[in-house]
Amino acid sequence: GPSNSEGAGKVSLLKKVPALKDGDFTLAECTAILLYLSRKYNTPDHWYPSDIKKRAQVDEYLSWHHANIRANAPKTMWIKVLIPLFTGQPLPSEKLQEVMEGLSTSLKQFEERFLQDKAFIIGSEISLADLVAIVELMQPVGVGCDIFEDRPRLMEWRRRVEDAVGKELFFQAHEMILNIKELSNIQIDPQLKEHLAPVLMK
Repeated sequence: GPSNSEGAGKVSLLKKVPALKDGDFTLAECTAILLYLSRKYNTPDHWYPSDIKKRAQVDEYLSWHHANIRANAPKTMWIKVLIPLFTGQPLPSEKLQEVMEGLSTSLKQFEERFLQDKAFIIGSEISLADLVAIVELMQPVGVGCDIFEDRPRLMEWRRRVEDAVGKELFFQAHEMILNIKELSNIQIDPQLKEHLAPVLMK
C-alpha cells in the first residue's frame, strides 16, 4: 500500500510497499515483484510454470484476485484495527458486515471457480497464485474473522499450502498479520492522528 516514508520513495516512484531494489533496478507491486524474482532466480517450475496453459491459469487467478479477494480481505484489518487506532473510535458494525458479505461472495467464487476439487489453484502443485491468495486470506484471521471456519474445502487448501511451504516458514511469514491486534496498544503521535483521521473516516 501507499507509504510516505523517505525510504519507500527512494525505492519506488509510486511510494508504495512492498518495493524491490535490485542493483539500480527498482520495482513496486507485490505480484510484479514475485514474477520478477521467479524469473530471475529460475525457481522450481511449479511456482510459475513454463507450460503456457498452466502459466495462463496463474495469470488468470492473479488478474481476478486483485478485484475480488484483495478488494475485500484487507479491509477487515482496516475496519477492526487500523482505522480505530488512528481515529480513536470504532467503526459501526455495519461496515464490517458489508465487507464480510463481499468477501463471502469472493470466497464462494474462489472455491467454485478456482479450487474446485483440486489440491491447489492450478492443479496438484502449489504456485504463486496460492501464495498471493493465502497472504490476503490470513488478514481477516489476524483480526478475529476466521473465514476458514465452516468452509472445509478452503480449510483443507490452507493446510496444504502450510505443508507445501513448511509450517514454520508459513507462520513466520504471517507473524505480523496474526499479531496485528497488538497494534491497538501502541501510542500514535497526536498530530499524525489528527492528520489521518479525517481521511480514514471517509
